[in-house]
Amino acid sequence: MKQLTKSKYIFITGGVLSSLGKGISSASLGYLLQSRGYSVTIQKFDPYLNNNPGMMSPLQHGEIFVTDDGAETDLDLGHYERFLGRSLHQNNTHSSGRIYWDVLSKERKDGYAGKTVQVIPHITNEVKKRMKIYDGQFDFILIEIGGTVGDIESMPFLETQRQMNYELSVQDVVNIHLTYIPYLRSSSELKTKPTQHSVHTLMQHGIRPDVLLCRTEEKLNKEIRQKIGLFCNVNEEAVIEVADVETTIYEVPLTFKKSGLDEIILKKLNLPINELDIDKWQKFVTKIKKPSIKIRVGLVGKYTKYEDSYKSILEALVHAGSINNTRVEVELVNSEEITADNVNEKLSSFNGILVGPGFGHRGIAGKIFASQYARENNVPFFGIGLGMHCACIDFARNVCGIKNADSREFEAENKTDEFIIELKDKPETLRLGAYSVAITNNTNAFRAYKNIEMAERCRHRYEFNNNYIKQFEKAGMVFSGILHHKNIVGIIELPQHKWFMGVQFHPEYKSRAVTGHPLFIDFVAAMLKK
Repeated sequence: MKQLTKSKYIFITGGVLSSLGKGISSASLGYLLQSRGYSVTIQKFDPYLNNNPGMMSPLQHGEIFVTDDGAETDLDLGHYERFLGRSLHQNNTHSSGRIYWDVLSKERKDGYAGKTVQVIPHITNEVKKRMKIYDGQFDFILIEIGGTVGDIESMPFLETQRQMNYELSVQDVVNIHLTYIPYLRSSSELKTKPTQHSVHTLMQHGIRPDVLLCRTEEKLNKEIRQKIGLFCNVNEEAVIEVADVETTIYEVPLTFKKSGLDEIILKKLNLPINELDIDKWQKFVTKIKKPSIKIRVGLVGKYTKYEDSYKSILEALVHAGSINNTRVEVELVNSEEITADNVNEKLSSFNGILVGPGFGHRGIAGKIFASQYARENNVPFFGIGLGMHCACIDFARNVCGIKNADSREFEAENKTDEFIIELKDKPETLRLGAYSVAITNNTNAFRAYKNIEMAERCRHRYEFNNNYIKQFEKAGMVFSGILHHKNIVGIIELPQHKWFMGVQFHPEYKSRAVTGHPLFIDFVAAMLKK
């Protein structure tokens, strides 16, 4: 389809409550528009003052997602990529902290010629510049405004949205507001007042919503929708019920299709309603909902109190499960609670073990015991990042006989000179983004990738100490992938094992709905053989 002459902007805001699912809603709408032949990108504007999420605790904000160009981002970027099926970049995510930082840095260099620097116009102009980065490059630019309408932190973003509404033609912009309709069980009533207040607050910022997405646990009847539309100045057909999906977030595009969300938007913008091609997506969802078999994976980590800490890994297992027509049930296992005495009790019920990434020494012993258990009991094993390091430490200590083997990362805890995991660059150096990985022929990695070279995303400081390669190879380990740029070990595996692999990079970041990721697909297939 020929690209539109002008980009159309869709703003997605949220009200009443946080965590209503603006990210999933944005990604689902983007997928539907893309499936009708339009080009789409999605941007996230977050109100927090952190420069970027890279230093934020996974227990507070969920995982840190990393793009090909090395941006550390909010986990919603992962949803966007998984639904759209392609890579996004650092220009797809912006925080208040980064915006204020850049404005103040410009002011320090006399970039404003001595003028008083203010939120309006200097901050809003900077926000607007970023919102227009992709102008003319895509048919649709979806912009998700983080936070909840009424939050003081979001006000500059809402003011910029108002200005964009003022500057653009009415046929070039759509405002979507995601809200919540609570149900009072004591009186068996759906209450619309919180939504009315949220919309009124939005309108006080000069923004009138064109579409209301109403999260609800009970069905919205015609009378309720009419009432919401009347009090919120929104057409009844554009008051859309968004019920909780039963099994998977990948059902959301199908529920939006059923409600006609994409058609409402295209009509509002006077654009052709092209044929919708979602057959592969429907089959993908059906396999998730009605699998032929079920398996269990133990995800061993130290951020297990909050599932979103491992969001991309969990979604990659969903993708791989669907492709293998299997439901992968994941149990988060706190590595700090695993000991030599209880490791069998903790892990014996799983078909496979995945030791997750992380930083620091906390919970390391449990990860090493988990790796040792999987290796000695021929249980399919996948170690990612720090999980790979722990597998190497186990192998060094218990197979190679290097009893004091450890990682330089834990140097403060253990006095040793046997660092099989080493720090080669400056301590503050964090490798971020996509790097080329050379894959060795006739290995499990090659059979999974079906290619001799792949690009994978990194987020690490420490790597395998190459001085130990020959000793490890003599003991049976195969180094099946090498990161080109500095000859860093990228993949390890044990060919005599049913399936035992560790990777320095983060394959979960590249897993997509429908197509998955080769290593996760192969990991699930190995568990099925067991």
